[in-house]
Amino acid sequence: MNRRATPREWLGSLLHTALIGITAPIWAVLGLLAYPFGYAARYHWYAAWGRMVIAALRPLCGLGYRIQGLENRPAQPCVVMAKHQSTWETLGLLKWFSPQSWVLKESLLRIPFFGWGLRQMEPIAIDRQARAARRQVLTQGTDRLRRGRWVVVFPEGTRMPPRQKGRYRQGGAELAIHAGVPVLPVAHNAGSFWPRQGILRRAGEIQVVIGPPVATEGRTAAAVTREVEAWIEARMAELEGSPG
Repeated sequence: MNRRATPREWLGSLLHTALIGITAPIWAVLGLLAYPFGYAARYHWYAAWGRMVIAALRPLCGLGYRIQGLENRPAQPCVVMAKHQSTWETLGLLKWFSPQSWVLKESLLRIPFFGWGLRQMEPIAIDRQARAARRQVLTQGTDRLRRGRWVVVFPEGTRMPPRQKGRYRQGGAELAIHAGVPVLPVAHNAGSFWPRQGILRRAGEIQVVIGPPVATEGRTAAAVTREVEAWIEARMAELEGSPG
């Protein structure tokens, strides 16, 4: 999307950024009061903030979304492997995969206020350089799945700009095989509207596509990852090849 941003888009982006900056500390501090009431209360409190942030994009920035493939969701939670381009999918996927746990960098938990909320939602926070990271994902991820939570993995490990692809890591597939669940691939073009850098949110409609579950029984992590990668990147070529 190469067109220049409009004044309305800049104004809406500034207001949306301010909304996040003002509400995140309030939500984080008040959320501490929910701690004695257990995980469910904490999760719903912080997830409500994420849904509010996504919902505010439409009136403030003219940015909505369209979802396809909801019928592909399994009846029971599984491992979700999603394209990672933006902040949008970190919060947007809460609507369709809830309760959920993310596999994320441990350093994110140290961000003031935002990290407090993340910690209370019991993510799988890893140090990618640590030797124990793989075992941690398998152990904690299996535990989360058995507790009825979706586990969301961004296999590229970091946000990639539109029309670029990172190396797909096998950790999500290894977890799915270990836990005996399928992998659900998700493609979207959120990065074309809410880039990974800067404050600009462009008006338009984010396209989200949920693919068919990828079977893991009797397969290698490499084979599962290749299938997930091929499906996601094929959908990305379709989504990013059309005008935003």
